Amino acid sequence: MRSGLILRKIGMTRVFSNDGVDTPVTILKLDNVQVVNIRNQENDGYNAIQIGAGAVKTKNLTKPLRGYFAKLKVEPKKILREFVVEDDMKLNIGDTFSANHFVVGQKVDASGISIGKGFSGAMKRHNFSGLGASHGVSISHRSHGSTGNSQDPGRVWKGKKMAGQYGNVKKTIQNLSIVNINEENDLIFVKGSIPGPKNSYVLIKDATKSKLPEAVLKPAGLKKDTISDDNQQLVKNKEVSDKEKLEKKDQHLDHELLAKQNSNKNTTEISDSKEENKVED
Repeated sequence: MRSGLILRKIGMTRVFSNDGVDTPVTILKLDNVQVVNIRNQENDGYNAIQIGAGAVKTKNLTKPLRGYFAKLKVEPKKILREFVVEDDMKLNIGDTFSANHFVVGQKVDASGISIGKGFSGAMKRHNFSGLGASHGVSISHRSHGSTGNSQDPGRVWKGKKMAGQYGNVKKTIQNLSIVNINEENDLIFVKGSIPGPKNSYVLIKDATKSKLPEAVLKPAGLKKDTISDDNQQLVKNKEVSDKEKLEKKDQHLDHELLAKQNSNKNTTEISDSKEENKVED
């Protein structure tokens, strides 16, 4: 079992295939997702990885969290979550995840907090059909009807579908497909909708009811501290220019030293000729 990711929901769009079929997708972005802490069997009783995502100002953190991040030497994170992993899937504190943690075509499970819609009636909340709208129903045609059970048990059963708070709960959608991955911009395109409003954080992990593809990276897909070809070329050009400058400086110093030696030689010859003239006189 690998670690999941904390992703920020950007919004929805559609992707066209080569056959012209458009697929609705949700765009998710990796917002500097890093490993914050490691849980092990010896100290904590279970194996897990704590990861964080999003940037937050230190002044907006509580003192316990400031000390927590300072002790681990990790940048403060806006959101923290734990993923239970196998012992051989552990990572190091500070590792940064990449979009290649998942592969195209892989099945994933997405969890998020659904959009809250406040206090709603039974028809909207539970898709009730309502009462008839004929004569005698008056203005109660959108009500949920009777809820009691006479004298036995003489109360409303717990869990009865009635009007109440709608949304703003944790929802999980299983077996969603990865349509595309953009490693350069840290974007992942998932087929279908995912619970939560825009800019909310969702949890994505390998599907529990589908087989893990062989192409996935284990223990995780991480960013590598490599320099791009353009940057390498710039570094090489800078090194060459610095080397040329040093060579020109050395040549200039050599010319100055040679000129100084020639001037000293001429001065010595003149002084020697003057002394010879004095001796002849």
